[in-house]
Amino acid sequence: MKAILFDAGNTLVFIDSSVVLPILEEHGAHVEEARFREAEFSARRKLTRRVEEGAWGTENHIWKEYFANLFRFAGVPEESVDAVGERIREVHEERHLWSYMDPATPGALDRLDEAGYRMAIISNADGRVERLIEDAGIRDRFEFVMDSELEGVEKPDPEIFLRACRRMGLKPGESLYVGDLYGVDVVGARNAGLEAVLLDPLGRLDYPVDRIRDVSALPAYMEQLSHRP
Repeated sequence: MKAILFDAGNTLVFIDSSVVLPILEEHGAHVEEARFREAEFSARRKLTRRVEEGAWGTENHIWKEYFANLFRFAGVPEESVDAVGERIREVHEERHLWSYMDPATPGALDRLDEAGYRMAIISNADGRVERLIEDAGIRDRFEFVMDSELEGVEKPDPEIFLRACRRMGLKPGESLYVGDLYGVDVVGARNAGLEAVLLDPLGRLDYPVDRIRDVSALPAYMEQLSHRP
């Protein structure tokens, strides 16, 4: 394996709960961090099912449904779900919600770089993902950032994965993709000929693919992978 390609949202960067939780509080839901993460996980599982049914992950109504489910799982009263969604949309336009990064992530990326892996990002996004990665302070770890909005193609279409491989001058089988949505990330990568690993932060997913808890576990996983026949 010569290269590792990463998803961005919910892989390298996550929803900043310090921004979202006060908004939920304003609308009648006092939510602890642990419950918020549980709610987000449950909403993402529903999103995965929608994608597996044929919905594309960046369609506005799909993401509206995702956030509505997140709010419901978090305990927001039903009569406030739409109002919370509108406020969250406004905040996301002002500042990207996926702005929290695990403090262990930069060190893990450095270890992968030291091990000789080339790295890049492929993200279904809205044109702002490269700036988001710059703001997180990790842009220099990646050769390039592919944003579906700018590329005109999005996961799980194999073309966006193949385009990244061509840009790196590598065969698809020489690259591994790391993401959090099975139907988008794993299926798309495999259909393009890449290997894939799925992020499973709560250890509850049961898809037929290798899983790791977070990016900090990736160096050890890659070491194990290098010894497989």
